[in-house]
Amino acid sequence: MDFMEIFTLVTGVIYIVLEIRQKNFMWVVGIATSLAAMWVFFRQGLYASLGLNTYYLVTSFVGLWQWGRDRQKLKAERNRKKDAPTIHLNRLGRTTVIVSALVVAAGTWGLAQIMELLENPMSYLDSGVAVLSAVATWWLVRSYIQQWWLWIVADTMSTILCATQGMWWMTALYAAYTLSAIYGYIHWKRHGHVI
Repeated sequence: MDFMEIFTLVTGVIYIVLEIRQKNFMWVVGIATSLAAMWVFFRQGLYASLGLNTYYLVTSFVGLWQWGRDRQKLKAERNRKKDAPTIHLNRLGRTTVIVSALVVAAGTWGLAQIMELLENPMSYLDSGVAVLSAVATWWLVRSYIQQWWLWIVADTMSTILCATQGMWWMTALYAAYTLSAIYGYIHWKRHGHVI
């Protein structure tokens, strides 16, 4: 059994529970999860996933700041209304969708070319997961409810990636993430409000 994979699994589950409930502490847990996952993917030679977790590490700090600002807006709304929502959402614009789609397509292709040079055993799948997850994380930082749709796809792809590499603890983590993303969308839809 690999301790770092198990640690990533445990902290990853805690992270997703906090994400669904939209708790700022999830970003702190995300730092620990990212560091552990970086080590696991480095050892496996999955460099796009290593880079993705480095990105997660950086965005955890941005998320702490952004969600802190949004939390203040939500608090002000709760003070005005007794039945105010518990989850703050922002509206996803058409331009963001178009730019994100272009980033996913071009980024996946470009990163896969680099991964091929590094002899990544799953260059296109690893690159697709990395780029789609990077966009999903940015959408999470901005509190777009549609980020859950991206996570469902990215986590399904990650489950396949880890299973094909025999990384069974990470496979379990991403399978749990996929199911949690479905629940997260339902929860945010029910309890969220655009601020």
